[in-house]
Amino acid sequence: MPIEALKNRLPAFAKDVKLNLSSMLSDETLPTQQRYGLFLACAIATRNADVIRAFEVLAREHLSPQALDASRAAAVMMAMNNIYYRFVHLSSNKAYETKPARLRMNVIANPGVDKADFELWSLAVSAINGCGKCIDAHDKVLRDAGVNEDAIQNGVRYAAIIQSVAVSLEAAEATASFAQAAE
Repeated sequence: MPIEALKNRLPAFAKDVKLNLSSMLSDETLPTQQRYGLFLACAIATRNADVIRAFEVLAREHLSPQALDASRAAAVMMAMNNIYYRFVHLSSNKAYETKPARLRMNVIANPGVDKADFELWSLAVSAINGCGKCIDAHDKVLRDAGVNEDAIQNGVRYAAIIQSVAVSLEAAEATASFAQAAE
């Protein structure tokens, strides 16, 4: 599904989401690889098949196969890490902080793309998944690498917009289902 078709499916009550999506797609403040990898990683994190397909098509136009895989890897690694580290962070039993995670995460050390790109994608996915411990860790790595706060904030803003697209589509589908059931 092309991105324009996705935009056209957004319901009237999501007018602001549609405007934000258009603005995000035309914003070129981040480098191309960083931007399109971010779009794809965040789309995967929404778990919405239509959103994933639309952003996959868009990302394929701008990313190498290696960058596509790294973006996907950021999304799936954070799906695992965000659960684990959110648990560690939220648990009142602080003993979990001293235990090894024992989770394979080799791709984080060698993602196949610029480390800062991968870290920004991981941070944005961590924001969608709500893991404060991971957000702090990725933010620190990015700032230590010289990535400025505006770029980091932009990445999280993109994550928020992509998540809102998925929620808007799901809300519209639920509304349509309720209306059909009432007939």
